Amino acid sequence: MAISFENALGVHPDALNFRVQRTKVLASNLANVDTPGYLAKDLSFETVMKNTGSNKVDKPVPQLDISAQYSVPYQNSKDGNTVELGVEQAKFTQNNMSFQTSLTFLNMKFSGLAKAIEGR
Repeated sequence: MAISFENALGVHPDALNFRVQRTKVLASNLANVDTPGYLAKDLSFETVMKNTGSNKVDKPVPQLDISAQYSVPYQNSKDGNTVELGVEQAKFTQNNMSFQTSLTFLNMKFSGLAKAIEGR
């Protein structure tokens, strides 16, 4: 009997891919914190994961549709920059923790697959 890695790993590879993409967007925001007129962006996990659909064997796994949306600032700045340093740092930290959580789940899945292959 063949093992379907798409079914066995579930949504975790997609979640990791999303977290990597969001890290890039948030890092870009942090890099442009002092750039006049820069508009902060962010990605919505719920929207992206909703669009992935179900990972059934008879259906191809869709590609993640990752498109950044502009963030609405809590406090506008005079130079038109919408990046708020504290908010972006908090988002970056939360995203990192979520990445580590998804990576832990994926490692547990691989460990379970290895045990199944070895017959334990």
